[in-house]
Parts: sequence; structure tokens; C-alpha cells
Amino acid sequence: MEHRKVYHAQILSRPPYEITVEGPVSSEELRRLSMHPQLDAFRRPLDQFEALIEIASLPEGRMIIARHHDVIVGYVTFHYPDEMERWSQGGMQDLIELGAIEVADDYRSLGLGSKMIRTAFKEDQMENYIVFTTEYYWHWDLKSSGLDVWEYRKMMEKLMQTVDMVWYATDDPEICSHPANCLMVRIGKNVPLESKEEFDRIRFHQRFMY
Repeated sequence: MEHRKVYHAQILSRPPYEITVEGPVSSEELRRLSMHPQLDAFRRPLDQFEALIEIASLPEGRMIIARHHDVIVGYVTFHYPDEMERWSQGGMQDLIELGAIEVADDYRSLGLGSKMIRTAFKEDQMENYIVFTTEYYWHWDLKSSGLDVWEYRKMMEKLMQTVDMVWYATDDPEICSHPANCLMVRIGKNVPLESKEEFDRIRFHQRFMY
């Protein structure tokens, strides 16, 4: 399917910073920037930077960033689910994963996360998709945030709710392995019934869970 991408940019005044939130950005545009060294939640910053460039080059990939001058200080990724995970079963062309969201420590509490996510959904460009995210507590920065798992979970739910993502049940073993983990989903208004039904089959492998 054709993946419609509508670029948006906004400059946020957050003294002492002037931060640009923009996207989706191309891999070529990313290569002109550098990665903030505090963006290390998933892997080393340089390795993660290469991963972001790769995602941006995918037909379905969407990379939304926050940058201070030419330094990336936050990002949100959208892409097809990993082929090793259950969410790729069925090869759904209209199932997109919000894969990662990260903001450098020095730039947190500035509202960058919600601004980046909302940028991705502007002008109804995600209405043809089921967008989901899997929240696992072991990816959360509990140490720097000072939050416990339930406070962090509540913060992530509130963040995803800014684009009307809601909690969905599933019997996925990884999500069920800890009660703080969760699946959050937004079903676009143009998604056909057969895609919704296929997503339900993917969410539940044990039919008695219905």
C-alpha cells in the first residue's frame, strides 16, 4: 500500500532552548544531524543513530525528531513490526508499530514526547492504519525519572492518549509477563473491518481469552 507522509515542523521556545520538532524526516536529512549522547536507552547512541537512518529509509518508516540546532535530542519511530514478533503474523500492510520514543535527559519535562507523537498523526495521515505500541517496564528509565513502574506506566498511558491510543487486552506472553506492561492501540477511521478482525486474531492466540 502507498504510505502517505506529510511533513510538519514546529519551533518550540523552551528557554534556554529553541527546539524544532519535525517529521517525517528522510534518511538523507538525518545524516546531516548528530545524536545527543544521552540517547542511549536502547543501544549506544551511534548505533541507534544508524538504526534511525535505516527506519527513515523504509517505505512505511516514519521518523519524527526533536532537535536543538543540528543535534537530535528526541525521536519517535514508526515502522512495520519486527518479523520475529507475533505482531508481524499475517503480514498486515496497515498495521504500524510505534516502536520507540526517547528524549535526552537534559530535555525531558519540556513536552517533547507529546509534540513528536502528535506530529506523526497530523492531517489524518495515520487514518488508514492500526497503530500500536508495546510498553515494557524494562525499557523505562526508572532511575533517572525517579518514578516507580506504576507511575511510569501512567505517564506512558497519558502520553499515548494524546493521539487517542487506548489500552487493549492481549495474551502475548511478553506483555503478560509483568502487570505493568501493556498494549496500546489506535485504529484509524479508514481501517477496514477485515483488518480489525485480523488484528484481533493476532492479539489473542488462546481463543478462550475472548
